[in-house]
Amino acid sequence: MYDDNTGTGGAPRTVVIGAGMGGLSAAMHLQARGHAVTVFDAHTWPGGKMRTVASDAGPIDAGPTVLTMRDVFDDMFAATGTKLDDHVSLIQEDLLARHFWPDGTRLDLTSDHAMNAETILRFSGKRAASDYLAFSKEAADLFALFSAPMMRRAEPQITELARAALRKPRHLGVLSPMAKLRRHLNKRFSDPRLSQLFGRYATYIGGSPLAAPALLLLIWQAEVAGVWRVDGGMHTLASAIADRFRVMGGVLRLGEPVAEVKAGGNEVSGVVLCSGQTVTAETVVYAGDPRALALGMLGKSISHIAPQTLTSPRSLSARVWSFAANLNADTPLAHHNVFFGASPTAEFEDLAGGAIPADPTLYVCAEDRGQNRTTPEGAERFEIILNAAPLTEAQRPPDEEKICHQTTFQTLDRFGLSFSPSPNAANLSTPSTFEALFPGSAGSIYGQSPHGMMAALKRPRARTKIRGLYLAGGGTHPGAGVPMAALSGQHAAEAILKDHVLT
Repeated sequence: MYDDNTGTGGAPRTVVIGAGMGGLSAAMHLQARGHAVTVFDAHTWPGGKMRTVASDAGPIDAGPTVLTMRDVFDDMFAATGTKLDDHVSLIQEDLLARHFWPDGTRLDLTSDHAMNAETILRFSGKRAASDYLAFSKEAADLFALFSAPMMRRAEPQITELARAALRKPRHLGVLSPMAKLRRHLNKRFSDPRLSQLFGRYATYIGGSPLAAPALLLLIWQAEVAGVWRVDGGMHTLASAIADRFRVMGGVLRLGEPVAEVKAGGNEVSGVVLCSGQTVTAETVVYAGDPRALALGMLGKSISHIAPQTLTSPRSLSARVWSFAANLNADTPLAHHNVFFGASPTAEFEDLAGGAIPADPTLYVCAEDRGQNRTTPEGAERFEIILNAAPLTEAQRPPDEEKICHQTTFQTLDRFGLSFSPSPNAANLSTPSTFEALFPGSAGSIYGQSPHGMMAALKRPRARTKIRGLYLAGGGTHPGAGVPMAALSGQHAAEAILKDHVLT
């Protein structure tokens, strides 16, 4: 037997599997409340999908690029007796994103509603500006209604959600099971470009605006409330959390995968590492994709956990270019940039059929650009993201890299962007890459699909049927995205602390 981080004064021993945002959050909260926590991760970096690739211009973020809901991270550090600003430098970007269309039009959106309305007035006219203000009010109302009973609640109840909806009956149409995001936005916006723009937010959690519930329009409120750039890259936030956890006495063991969760008599007793060592623990938090548990990847004794992940559709995956190059451009880039396809629906119809879209929307993060920065000289770092079908919908197509390269860079060339040197296959992450990095995910980077009005309630929760085993991460409630994964870790920690008190 192998014991790690035994703590003092009989502190409960907890093992967290996975050093992604959900696992780090759970570890931070538990360590701060007196648990002796050890985190294991098969990868050699903290942050999970918040990873980097090396380049001559420095580490390039190859995962999430957008940080919203900053208060979640302020609260995380406050729970440990310190401040987020003491550990990482965050710069709030006034410009949320710069949007481009094939017809040559361009639209900048900021965190200022009045400024956005004025910009949209010039972009599309008085009616479009009025449409935007009404839509933003609707998004703010829905976010306020469902934040506490859904996102911030570890165990959301349908009755409580129904009561929340009835408090604002004018929004009941949005909550209809038949209300799809694309159709709803087409009714809200007279300009189809704005419908296309705000429909893109469904992809933030792996959904298609054609099939996602209209309720997901509330994602806009999370974005307009503030977008932060992490100085040094998003991975710096994960490193700061990991460093704080270790300073508090937590143990972080990277590059040490877990082979099995030991559970006998419906109660966990620890984990077995791939090295063969056994680590005893009273509590185990699994912070990977819960589908891996249902597939038996962590042992047959817990394969009955999260069975819905085997039958529920998977969310979208992505193809991600991460590279450094000299930019030759007539088009001015912000930090966050979106290049739309000509059709608002063709991309998602292709994805539903498992194909590589011929006319995709491209997200380009110019990592060395942004507020209070001068235009870089020489090579700069880029991350380009294209939506992709998960491996449950499509296997790796022949010539995937070649097709993806042509689609991406010929599209950007039409927008006036070219890169030297042009990236190669080594710079591309695909659904197969994500399945290899995060086994059991089927390449999906957001867990279960958000399609369907009840999809959010069907995600696995923090508590499981096995005593001492809990779940966290983007594949569990409240869902995908950096702040949501962090909240899942907080939910797991709160459930563990409550259960220990009851015991």
